Amino acid sequence: MILVDRALQAREAAGTPVRVGMIGAGFMGRGVANQIVNSVPGMRLVAISNRTLAGARRAYAEAGVEEVREVTGQAALEDAIRAGRPVVTEDARLLCRAEGIDCLIDVTGDVEFGAQVTVEAIAHHKHMVTMNAELDATVGPLLKVMAERAGVIFTAADGDQPGVQMNLYRFVRSLGLTPLLCGNIKGLQDPYRTPTTQQAFAERWGQNPYMVTSFADGTKISFEQAIVANGTGLRVSQRGMRGLDFPGHVDDLKALYDVDELRACGGVVDYVVGARPGPGVFVYAAHDDPRQRHYLNLYKLGEGPLYSFYTPYHLCHFEVPLSAARVVLFGDAVLQALGGPVVDVVTTAKRALKAGETIDGLGGYMTYGQCENADVTAAQRLLPMGLAAGARLRRDLPQDHVLTYDDVVLPPDQLAGRLRAEQDALFAPVSAAPSL
Repeated sequence: MILVDRALQAREAAGTPVRVGMIGAGFMGRGVANQIVNSVPGMRLVAISNRTLAGARRAYAEAGVEEVREVTGQAALEDAIRAGRPVVTEDARLLCRAEGIDCLIDVTGDVEFGAQVTVEAIAHHKHMVTMNAELDATVGPLLKVMAERAGVIFTAADGDQPGVQMNLYRFVRSLGLTPLLCGNIKGLQDPYRTPTTQQAFAERWGQNPYMVTSFADGTKISFEQAIVANGTGLRVSQRGMRGLDFPGHVDDLKALYDVDELRACGGVVDYVVGARPGPGVFVYAAHDDPRQRHYLNLYKLGEGPLYSFYTPYHLCHFEVPLSAARVVLFGDAVLQALGGPVVDVVTTAKRALKAGETIDGLGGYMTYGQCENADVTAAQRLLPMGLAAGARLRRDLPQDHVLTYDDVVLPPDQLAGRLRAEQDALFAPVSAAPSL
């Protein structure tokens, strides 16, 4: 932020703002639109694509922009951008192909659609900042490779907890410490929550009950911690992570972790329920230099061997525009895979499942996601949660069963499935490609 704010001010003064297109205009997308329009000098939200034009128009209107142009073709989109007139469209491909857009932001949370627009954007040499952790955790390592080959950046976003963790991780490493745990603070974790149980909360905040359920049942945090693992090389200590219930401060939680065990496995990602300061993030790190440990003790971080660093909030859409600025102005990705997948999110039965049923969407009634190390996922042919929606069950399965590829028939012509198979082949033998 110390660099980004002044760089954006300079772009504003020069009359060359960063031009951003947004795909998706739901609850979070409307927040992003408001932030760019009203609080980010040096950046313009030139176009919004949404499956309904009303939703795109609403995003602009809530940001105070009433005059927008509806387009259905590429030439009309380009003309409107050159004229400085905000654009709405139902066709996300137009944004992916637009010469007048510097960076796209995916705010959809849909794996298959996110895969389609991201591949299209990369093919047309567009940077992509994604809030779609579900897509990133499923095929992010491959999308990063594809983006690099095209000379662009595919990255997660600031503001969401994974991006906040990565910023903190980078800060801690810059101090000379070795991060051994990246943690996420939750207020609730119940794998059996459903859209019915979460309906009232969703209505109160104007959110989608399926999305809210994915927060409550552990699916969302699993996707989030998986991309942190893939971006840092950290693993999980057990399937589903430890997920401790701890009503105290994260400074005190570190006593429940053994530094030697953390070192032995190369560090882990994890989460805690009920800790303060929620809903923030934390990093536990060690320092090998006894002289520097003396200074850390002087500066009130304790005697070690683990030192606690935390950010007491994550501000979601407020910070997302900064990600686009980092990418366009500095070529700096917020969070992306180091290489092949380190941690996956695997599909788990929320209730007893019956042969012939079709699995519903993320945060639904039938499944929840858990983190698992990628080598285990590959060896046991476990079904990635990002591919589960629309899959048809071959056999009856008990509650809490972790599904395999052999338990389901995947939907035909699924781009995300093809990308996953390509990713598995690319990074073999870390993960072996399933037969699709």
